[in-house]
Amino acid sequence: MKTKNKEMYVEDIVTETKEDFKRRQNARKSFENEWLLNINFYVGNQYSTINSSGELEDYNKQYFWQEKEVFNHITPIVDLRMSKLSRVRPSMSVVPFSDEEEDIACAEISKKILKAVNYKTNLTKILQTATMWSEICGTSFYKVVWNNNAGLKIGQDENGTDIFEGDVEINAVSPFEIYPDSNAYENIEDCKSIIHAKSYHVDEIKNIWGVDVKGQDIDVFTLDTISNNGGLGYSSSAVKATSTKISNQCVVIEKYESPSVEYPFGRLIIVADDKLLYIGELPFINLADGKRGFPFIKQTSISTPSCFWGSSIITRCIPIQRAYNAIKNRKHEFLNRLSMGVMAVEDGSVDTDNLEEEGLSPGKILVYRQGSNLPKMISSESVPTDFTLEEERLLNEFLSVSGVSDLLRNDVLSGGNISGVALQLLIEQDETKLVNSAEQIRDAVKNIAKFILRLYKQYAIYPHSCKLVENDGSVEMFYFKNSNIRSDEIVFETENELNETLAQKRSTILELYNSGLLHDENGKISNSVRYKILEQFGFGIWENSQDLKTLQVKRANKENFLLFKNKEMPYPKMIDDNEIHINTHTCYMLSEEYEKLVEKYPQVENIILEHIKLHKDILSNNIANSLQNQNIENN
Repeated sequence: MKTKNKEMYVEDIVTETKEDFKRRQNARKSFENEWLLNINFYVGNQYSTINSSGELEDYNKQYFWQEKEVFNHITPIVDLRMSKLSRVRPSMSVVPFSDEEEDIACAEISKKILKAVNYKTNLTKILQTATMWSEICGTSFYKVVWNNNAGLKIGQDENGTDIFEGDVEINAVSPFEIYPDSNAYENIEDCKSIIHAKSYHVDEIKNIWGVDVKGQDIDVFTLDTISNNGGLGYSSSAVKATSTKISNQCVVIEKYESPSVEYPFGRLIIVADDKLLYIGELPFINLADGKRGFPFIKQTSISTPSCFWGSSIITRCIPIQRAYNAIKNRKHEFLNRLSMGVMAVEDGSVDTDNLEEEGLSPGKILVYRQGSNLPKMISSESVPTDFTLEEERLLNEFLSVSGVSDLLRNDVLSGGNISGVALQLLIEQDETKLVNSAEQIRDAVKNIAKFILRLYKQYAIYPHSCKLVENDGSVEMFYFKNSNIRSDEIVFETENELNETLAQKRSTILELYNSGLLHDENGKISNSVRYKILEQFGFGIWENSQDLKTLQVKRANKENFLLFKNKEMPYPKMIDDNEIHINTHTCYMLSEEYEKLVEKYPQVENIILEHIKLHKDILSNNIANSLQNQNIENN
């Protein structure tokens, strides 16, 4: 009896989840068709439309002679926006939990963790993919989860199964896979539940969940079954220019429910076919104050009031693109009439079939019936200027609606009578139109960083290894555990990257150089400054040409960190540049961090002073020995 009740319970859960998924599919259908229409226009299938039934379809020519060419301006606009938004890669820092030296050290470790995860997961590529979806469809998502099978192998359990240290996994998710409980919510946090539906190969489902399911042909966008009309939802023509069919697939429905009175830790239900793959509480503590939440982060291109889904620039450009295609095709048809001509013939006077098939080729002998009127060409006027004027107006409308323009093709610059200051103002004005979209990316990156630290805080129970690649090509390996993560408050180290391009940074560096602000007290440029300038110009990552002074400063800073962490400093080495070490340690003693350290541990002052004294003694002995050797040589 208990087994039967359990089976009925599982069956009810599966049925309820699948019915809920179908309801959300139907509720989101209008948005989905709009995304499919945007994709069609982006890939060049621009004779698609949404009919009165809400379905996507193509419309054909009204007459056989009509031209139906596509003059795609939407793709270059979206590509230009994505290339500019690709510069938005903010550098982040972690705010310490308190001003205690241990919390400060933990914040430095957390910052290294974020850099290491950025390098390990190739976060730049993930941001590019998500930005592509948000620019085309208006909305994209990031899914930040913990993968227990990632990372290094740390042992085996009692059943002989390999155990891995686990690691964070970040995926870009298209809007076609996300189904909120209401499309009227603006934020993910407002939703009571979210369904993530994705098509998996049946073998992958077997490997992950150990369950055999039935495979079908699935539409990659709508997640509808193609083999039998109806399936999980409705049948759609989807995107005409690309293949959307994948075989031997099954849709896996992951339903995330937020914490409630009935389920204090939330609930996660995973269903595939007619089988329940998993049911339990929300696995990830990824919200503030140790709360559980959805593993999703939303990014929009253009926010829409009182709507979960953002808007795309393509939606705004579609009417202009249709008008532009129409005006260009009608113009070409008019030109065809001018070049090919239209002939008037008397009925029965000529062989119209031959004339229609071959036309009036040069040297053609036209035979017409004796006594009939001579065939003649109907004269046509020249192309009206309205065509050209309307074409130019539409091109300008593309620029005003899309918010981006290629200044190299701008008519204002064609004459060349424009100053550098005015050109800079034009560039800044052009970049300002993308600030809102750029801020959406920055907010998403900040939330991703918070999720990363909170997941490590939850799962990194044992020492976890990370590899950090510095800008100079050096590799640093370090270990941490969840006790090293005490703060998840993220701040940006840089302003919005759209405000300053690489060319502007280089120009600023040249201005600083010409003004003499980069020179030392002797009017010269030090090797370390020279190395940093070369790095900004793209020539700094030369492994075999590292500045010796920079390496000495780096080593002295490591000694300062040892003092901060272990309350000790190593004995100076023969290869140390004593002057650089003395200056670096002195600068550290003048910092606020050192003052706080001395307040709590007064003994560190004697340690660093003794260390500096050793450097001075070695330096004095070297100078004395050098003078003595010089006197001996002179004598």
